[in-house]
Amino acid sequence: MKTVKTMTDSRLDIALEGRLDSESAPEFQKELGDSLFGVKELVLDFEKLEYMSSAGVRVLIWTVQTLGHRGTMRVVKANDMIREIFEITGLNTLLANE
Repeated sequence: MKTVKTMTDSRLDIALEGRLDSESAPEFQKELGDSLFGVKELVLDFEKLEYMSSAGVRVLIWTVQTLGHRGTMRVVKANDMIREIFEITGLNTLLANE
């Protein structure tokens, strides 16, 4: 999986490309953990994310918990399969209408 990060003030945008699965999720979680200091708004762009497994869902839940009340997270441009995963897991509140 490939990521592109852009930080503007306290907003971090991360575009993901490829697959967020059991192979890539641990590395992505570490990358997020190293990047969240001072972040008040996290936007994950899933336009080029082809697939997400339960390992990816766990990373998103961890991220929401890590941000806590000091920041928000939302996902933009998710494909239909990922939207369905979000609906089933209850993470659909993270989806932006973009």
